[in-house]
Amino acid sequence: MNEAVLVIEDEPKIARLLELELQYEGYQVTKAGSGTEGLEKYSEGQWDLILLDIMLPGLSGIEVLRRIRARDTAIPILMLTAKDSVEDKVSGLDLGANDYITKPFQIEELLARIRAALRLAAVSTARTLNHAPGQETVHESVGQQQETDTAWLTAADLKLHEGTREVFRDGQAIELTPREFDLLVYLLRNQRQVLSRDQIVQSVWGYDYYGDTNVVDVYIRYVRKKVDNGFTPPLIHTVRGVGYVLKEQT
Repeated sequence: MNEAVLVIEDEPKIARLLELELQYEGYQVTKAGSGTEGLEKYSEGQWDLILLDIMLPGLSGIEVLRRIRARDTAIPILMLTAKDSVEDKVSGLDLGANDYITKPFQIEELLARIRAALRLAAVSTARTLNHAPGQETVHESVGQQQETDTAWLTAADLKLHEGTREVFRDGQAIELTPREFDLLVYLLRNQRQVLSRDQIVQSVWGYDYYGDTNVVDVYIRYVRKKVDNGFTPPLIHTVRGVGYVLKEQT
């Protein structure tokens, strides 16, 4: 294990603790004590993962996250913060963070989340390489039109195209964040099935997600506002005590 980790944390004791624990686990660690310094070190090096505090001097962690994501959508970024509300967690995740851990935290849990994020990044990289341009077979080319025709997921007047990531309701284009899109795909693929929060978390956030399942409620509310509000009939329904279901009628 020689993965390079950039720790952007302004509290010296926490930064030093993270450095020692990560080095003990075999990671190469570089520290930055402010948002500005963190961005500079990010630009200067090659990193496998970033631990990013939200409350930073200079540039905030959220701004650092936004700027990194504008340049790199693949590197795993784990947010560290003293804030613990669901809305704060959703804000960080929605801006492109891979995970979110609240201070104070158990180092074992943090290390587990780091391993999970690195595993998922490795899988994503492998998939990208396997589907690199020029790797398509003749059979794939022949079947391309058929695949395009069947790539739409529909329910009532809601249409979603997995390839182009387009979403329409009653002919109106709907803009979704990546996580909202993934959630709607899962609901559409499992129409008329009541899905628990655990099922949704495991399928949309991944089996290695350690966060609170209440994040599902927040994202359901976001998707409802965009997909159901102002349209008839409502498609996303709450099944009290169980979870959620997407269907045309209650």
